[in-house]
Amino acid sequence: MPTLDWIGKKGVVGHHRQVPYRLLHCNAKLSAGDPDAGNLLVQGDNLLALKALLPYYAGKVKCIYIDPPYNTGTEGWIYNDNVDSPVMKAWLGQAVGKEAEDLSRHDKWLCMMYPRLALLKEFLTDDGVIFVSIDDNEVHHLRAMMDEVFGSSRRIGCLIWKSRQQKDNRNTTGASIDHEYVLCYGHRLRGAERDRTQYSNPDNDPRGDWTSSNMVGLATRTQRPNLHFDLIDPATQINYGCPAKGWRYEPATMQRLGAERKILWPASPTGRPRRKFFLSELEEEFTGFSSIVGEGIFTRHGTVALRDIFSHDEFSFPKPVELVRALVEQVAGENDLVLDSFAGSGTTGHAVLAMNRTDGGSRRFILVEMDENIATAITGQRLARVIEGYQPGGDKGKEYVAGTGGGFRYCMLGEPLFDEAGNIQESVKFSDLAAHVFFTETGSPIPKRATGKTPLLGVHDGTAIYLLFNGAMGDRRVNGGNVLTTEVLRKLPEHDGPKVVYGEGCRLGKARLKREGIVFRQIPYEVKVS
Repeated sequence: MPTLDWIGKKGVVGHHRQVPYRLLHCNAKLSAGDPDAGNLLVQGDNLLALKALLPYYAGKVKCIYIDPPYNTGTEGWIYNDNVDSPVMKAWLGQAVGKEAEDLSRHDKWLCMMYPRLALLKEFLTDDGVIFVSIDDNEVHHLRAMMDEVFGSSRRIGCLIWKSRQQKDNRNTTGASIDHEYVLCYGHRLRGAERDRTQYSNPDNDPRGDWTSSNMVGLATRTQRPNLHFDLIDPATQINYGCPAKGWRYEPATMQRLGAERKILWPASPTGRPRRKFFLSELEEEFTGFSSIVGEGIFTRHGTVALRDIFSHDEFSFPKPVELVRALVEQVAGENDLVLDSFAGSGTTGHAVLAMNRTDGGSRRFILVEMDENIATAITGQRLARVIEGYQPGGDKGKEYVAGTGGGFRYCMLGEPLFDEAGNIQESVKFSDLAAHVFFTETGSPIPKRATGKTPLLGVHDGTAIYLLFNGAMGDRRVNGGNVLTTEVLRKLPEHDGPKVVYGEGCRLGKARLKREGIVFRQIPYEVKVS
């Protein structure tokens, strides 16, 4: 299969595996609403943030939507027109090496995107889907790269969104480019809801609502001779003859449909009998999802929505909530997790909150935004106002928009968890490591913040989780109390059930561990980071 190559590719293909793992620190002052709603807004480089989130959410995200920079040559975002910001220059120099000096604008964009897509793939559930918005500048490169990362067999399609309502007369080619794309990879889409308005029950049939469908065939007598026969109403003996293209069903099927009272017989022999099709007979609740998405939804709708929230323009070209919602609805059920690592103004989070308010669902979102000013002043503030409610445009003449409820935690990236030798950094606090190992072990947040006064972090599904680290057993000497010995075991807080103990070493034999119901995990080697 043909593959895409570019200058710098060798330096980034496996780079996501070398990205250092960092702990996350939550800021309660910048969070909003219910902190336990399960939603996160992470501020930081999304490559580092994704690696930090991976131990918690690998294989758990049902839907990913991202709106990365389009590399148009005119963007003013953190990844600017030539993906040439100081942050990207430094990263490219480190990841790609001297070869980075010769990168073109497109090479830089591909170097930026590849490791991020590679990490995003690890978040998806087996039946998950990723949507990526893009335009003509990079769609051909992106498609080839996603074929490589996700596999061409996982390509669902290239959706098209008419983003511009009015024609653009500034283009020197004479063509007004009015559309963008959404590349879609993963399991499958749900499909569009069937139109049920055509179903009714005018004859009070006890079998419920029905509609009628054509029974005239599509094949000539030569092609399908078994479909060419005279159709006769057994009750009235009216002969409706045979259409030029025959009937849709063979004689035996027609006889069965007649016996089941599923044929509408016209009073005149010149009429065409039709099949009575009941709503209860629908095998699929949905039809195919059109590749033309967001009909009647334009870029300006995203701008107007954001202007209503902030009373003035705060962000250039935000995606409309309705567009993102239409995509997410194709994948995420009421309890699923949605991820957006190029959060921008927070449209994806807004869409998830709105969906939950509509159907009472408990979907959760994870957003990542690199720019600290955008994350605090726009993304976070937008989510807070949507959660709490707001007055559109500050105009009291407009109807107040009620809050969706819910909430989110605002998180920032801490230092790398490990040093260059692979050991836990000395600066890592007991409470941070405790929260990490409890979540990665159980999949649930730690019941309460660990203080280090006890090694017992909590009990989940009958299993107690312990952490022997930084003197949790009251011994502040180097390695004091960090090794599971008979004496340390005797001093552990009691628990009648299985136990998982994290520590720097273990002096107990396998037979003793099994007898005590203990699974021992050695620090740092068995602390999950991927």
